[in-house]
Amino acid sequence: MTYSQSELVLNGNGAVYHLGVKPENISNKIILVGDQDRVSLVSRFFDSIEHKSQHREFVCHTGSYKGQRITALSSGIGTDNIDIILNELDALVNIDLQNRTDKQEISTLEIVRIGTCGILQRDIPVHSWIISDYALGLDNVAHFYQTNFTKEEIEICDKLKIFLNLPSAIKPYFVLPSEHLTNKLKSKYTISGITITSSGFYGPQGRQLRLKTRTENLQLALGDFQHNGVTVTNFEMESSALFALGRALGHKCATICLGVANRPMMEFSKGYSVQMSELIKYVLDRI
Repeated sequence: MTYSQSELVLNGNGAVYHLGVKPENISNKIILVGDQDRVSLVSRFFDSIEHKSQHREFVCHTGSYKGQRITALSSGIGTDNIDIILNELDALVNIDLQNRTDKQEISTLEIVRIGTCGILQRDIPVHSWIISDYALGLDNVAHFYQTNFTKEEIEICDKLKIFLNLPSAIKPYFVLPSEHLTNKLKSKYTISGITITSSGFYGPQGRQLRLKTRTENLQLALGDFQHNGVTVTNFEMESSALFALGRALGHKCATICLGVANRPMMEFSKGYSVQMSELIKYVLDRI
């Protein structure tokens, strides 16, 4: 198959359209962050930096950490940007951009998202490190692709749909991360559970300001759900699409988040720069 100029869009210098990077600019180990300013928080731990670039909200730093080549990349906010990130990262390693054809040998990326999240359990303190053992997607990105879900994923998703009584327009999906990569991140310092990925920050996460939502107090209902003793731990905005598209393309993806708000307790962090730096260092050492 040959990809046309309108389907595989490249910049004038041969870089992928949105990320603005070329294949030689990235490593097969990628730390994905939402905030573009957080990329420099990651790369300041590098022993050396070989590449820096920014195109739109996508900041990319690639360097070396303890002998490992690592890329730090910002995604911006939301699963719509994850759709761009996963497709363009995969194109960088698995498509010959000059000939516009698939490479014969497929490469696997390891992508760890380091994010922030809202906590959905009263007993989980602000600034906890939360690993996603599962993700429930309240977005719709995965539904646009030929993604296959396991029997377990379908069963848990059905249970959650019934439990939450979601509006009929919302079509959730349930997906697991890479077990191999997730297990690398786990330790006595982390908490694991079900992560909810929403398509927005306010109504889609049960928040109401002046505009009333159909999902009022969604965060309280989610906090009451359990599956085989596993609870819903947190809300964020990227992981479901990351796991679903990543797995479909053959990449290993995982998420660990710093909890900055406890929704049931109505608490928000008064500042988390130190805690985020500690989490970044922890992830770098684990991968």
